[in-house]
Amino acid sequence: MFYYLSELTEWFSPLRMFQYITFRAFLGAATAFLIVLILGPLVVRWLRKLNFAEQSRELDVAHLKDFFRSKKGTPTMGGVLILFATVGSALLWALPNGYVLLTLATMLFMGTLGFWDDYLKITRKNSKGVRARHKFLFQTLWVVVLLAVLLAWPPTSKLVKQLFVPFFKEPVIADMGLVLSFGFLWLVIVGATNAVNLTDGLDGLAIGCSNSAAVAYLVMAYAAGHAGLSKYLQIPHMPGMGELTVLCGCLLGAGLGFLWYNCYPAQVFMGDTGSLAIGGFIGMIAVLIKQEVALVVVGGVFVIEAMSVVLQVASFKLTGKRIFYCSPLHHHFQFKERLAAQAEGRPERMLETKITVRLCILSILFALIGVAMLKIR
Repeated sequence: MFYYLSELTEWFSPLRMFQYITFRAFLGAATAFLIVLILGPLVVRWLRKLNFAEQSRELDVAHLKDFFRSKKGTPTMGGVLILFATVGSALLWALPNGYVLLTLATMLFMGTLGFWDDYLKITRKNSKGVRARHKFLFQTLWVVVLLAVLLAWPPTSKLVKQLFVPFFKEPVIADMGLVLSFGFLWLVIVGATNAVNLTDGLDGLAIGCSNSAAVAYLVMAYAAGHAGLSKYLQIPHMPGMGELTVLCGCLLGAGLGFLWYNCYPAQVFMGDTGSLAIGGFIGMIAVLIKQEVALVVVGGVFVIEAMSVVLQVASFKLTGKRIFYCSPLHHHFQFKERLAAQAEGRPERMLETKITVRLCILSILFALIGVAMLKIR
């Protein structure tokens, strides 16, 4: 919306600033941050009033049962703050082209699915919401819609079928075909969505790692949308891609604002409403700028958390033994740290923060490596 103020430069020349993507990305981040900061207390009180609180989880690890019991009653569904702030700020500061609309649509769809899951958990008074197979079904249907749109839209009709890998100038596969293109798109979108969801287990962890990924893809989207820079870095470029920079800025601002209320001890949890929305957003950005493979590095913590669950389940089904004390991986560390603290007589009060900070540091390092890979061709 504010972009169009740049057309009034004849009347007031400083309005030309609204043409610049970097300027609008910064203001988009600031706007989203302020929205969350101002509305946060109101939303928390509203969620408490509706009794939309975290339900206790069924776990077979005694230490973690105590941990989740202490969090029971904390408002969840706080992801509505992230959704409202990101989408609202994006509509104000981003030029609404096809790239922007596809990303926001994906975020809203996944966020709605997460909201439904959270709502069922709350109304049923247990930790079981939408069944996993139903989640995958709806996510798969959305991927079908996305693939159809991307194939039909001229700017992406060829790109969506190409596979780009870091360190290579040209696409490794020029045309993956319909089936492989669908499979790859499904893996990126559904994988990113559920990986962020699995990481959401400690105060500030998922949103902290999401902020790192948002910064990394902000830089990548800017490079992809800049004709000279994309040519220099030899990465895919299409006019209009740069507006995704503004979207990443909006997500970053909303994420920082949410972290204000979600850091230990959390006043509110994002729930599946937030985690599925953020995962879908990041996955869609990666697809549109053709940096899907880089997401494995940028979202390294998300990948590790998801793989820990896969390995744990596979090991238990095949051998009857567990690789980790508990999965996802952050609960394994939590269990180990509690045992060590008890053995040494140390207080357990800040163990959660210790694990969260260390994983967020790793997330920042992964994000830096992911951005650095743009230059290596």
